[in-house]
Amino acid sequence: MLRFADDLHVYLYREPIDFRCGINTLAALVEESMQLDPLARAVYAFHNRKCDRIKLLLYERTGFWLLLRRLEEDRFVWPRRNQEVIELTT
Repeated sequence: MLRFADDLHVYLYREPIDFRCGINTLAALVEESMQLDPLARAVYAFHNRKCDRIKLLLYERTGFWLLLRRLEEDRFVWPRRNQEVIELTT
């Protein structure tokens, strides 16, 4: 099981993304669309259209991590708010 530090910020990108996107594209989305710093101590979460996959982007001192999680029989529940960026706790 993967555990994040309690003081780490988690930001959700509301719109579905093309899952062919890699680190550079996701970092650009964080910077341009979310208007956040991709190098900050935070996790940025993205989902696909069917909400059965998520990608997590985070930066550590030596580089970026890109994690992918796929659900076989269920879907992730994404909050439906009018905000562009949603912040959660770990």
